[in-house]
Amino acid sequence: MRCAAPVRLGNPPSHRQERRCLTAVAAVDSDAEATALSDVRALLLDPARLVRAVASVSGSRAAPAPPAASRAELRPVLLKGELRLSVQQFVGTQAFTTNHAFSDQSAATAVSALLLQRFDNWRVETSQETLTLTRNRRGQLASRRAPPPLISSEALSHDRSKARMLEPGSPVLQALGICSADGKVKAAKADKFAQVDAFLRTLDVAVTEALAARRLPPPSAARPLRLVDLGCGNAYLTFASYALMLQRGLPCTVVGVDVKAQALERNSALAAQLGWTESCSFVQGSIRDASAALQGREAPHVVLALHACDTATDDALAAAVRWRAPLVLAAPCCQHAVQTQLKAGNGGGGGHPHPMLSRHGVLRERLGDVLTDALRAHVLGLLGYRVGVSEFVGSEHTPRNVLLRADLTEKSAQAEDWRQLDMLCADWGIQPPLADALHTELAAARARAQCFT
Repeated sequence: MRCAAPVRLGNPPSHRQERRCLTAVAAVDSDAEATALSDVRALLLDPARLVRAVASVSGSRAAPAPPAASRAELRPVLLKGELRLSVQQFVGTQAFTTNHAFSDQSAATAVSALLLQRFDNWRVETSQETLTLTRNRRGQLASRRAPPPLISSEALSHDRSKARMLEPGSPVLQALGICSADGKVKAAKADKFAQVDAFLRTLDVAVTEALAARRLPPPSAARPLRLVDLGCGNAYLTFASYALMLQRGLPCTVVGVDVKAQALERNSALAAQLGWTESCSFVQGSIRDASAALQGREAPHVVLALHACDTATDDALAAAVRWRAPLVLAAPCCQHAVQTQLKAGNGGGGGHPHPMLSRHGVLRERLGDVLTDALRAHVLGLLGYRVGVSEFVGSEHTPRNVLLRADLTEKSAQAEDWRQLDMLCADWGIQPPLADALHTELAAARARAQCFT
């Protein structure tokens, strides 16, 4: 249970408030839950063992008192010679990061504030084990202990100002032209470096979580993790993702798909230069016909799409759904299809529930972006994915910084979910391209849902 007064970000409770809240929690929660949360607290405050922790709110139930943040990520970092607990909380599409010293009560106070927020899921990774807490529909926490994660604490506990998923001196970044031979990021490529680094950070967390939850199979030399980058272009993300998996010691293969012949030629030459031709390959083909482009290869485990233009993002998401890819990461680019439908239906101010929102071009463009990505997330949810929408990098590096992360859970949609889709499309007079691309799959899923109503 939460304390009556919510804990606000950036304003930790006083020690008196903290003691009062903890007393209330202990009085209401079961002994089992109190013990489980006590175990979480102990691990979070042990920098010698802590690797990383993630707390999240389940989208499957409406909590009576939702936490201020929908997600929180914690890890130990070394800042100016002092070990601190880094806490990143996600509220809507914004992320707030604070760092707290282990040497005083700062870290303990921050952890107490998070435990009071009644998250539905906790996963705490340490060098010795992984502790997972999951809240069921009755509001009870069930705990599970598993082997330690496939990532070392040394990779996470260094100075954040220097921490990069791939260091600038990495040969792959030099081969891609992002960094110079002396290991410095080129000024003209600073934004690209920031985008790739931020995307890799999200990929790293997503793969770790999917492996821990068994949504991804444990990779081996005989059965490596299979990644596909759709619309790879100059393959910055393709090569960087493969380098990250190598760095983590995860056997994998990566395939980049792009419609341009020059992309195939350039990227294949770079793969040969890096000595990666056996596990990092490229094919020519459109995203819409990605299955044909892969020429009978096994379906990928992870599908990536960074800035595939307009409906190419929808094509990438549709391909991932048909493959039943366990993990999908897509950062959309320009989104004209819904904007065009809004303009056609506006008719000089009519045809929408709120025509003033789409009357002016710049507002119609922004509204179109929001509707497009909201519908993409919802359609994926109807087809068995749990979807998160966030900003993966600062807008100063790219205005197209929205990221869709979809994890395959096979959870069935409810009748209300289908009603929301129909109502939104009818109110605004739009038909999302992703719904068109997945018309057959959506029809089958809707029929299954109707059988159980």
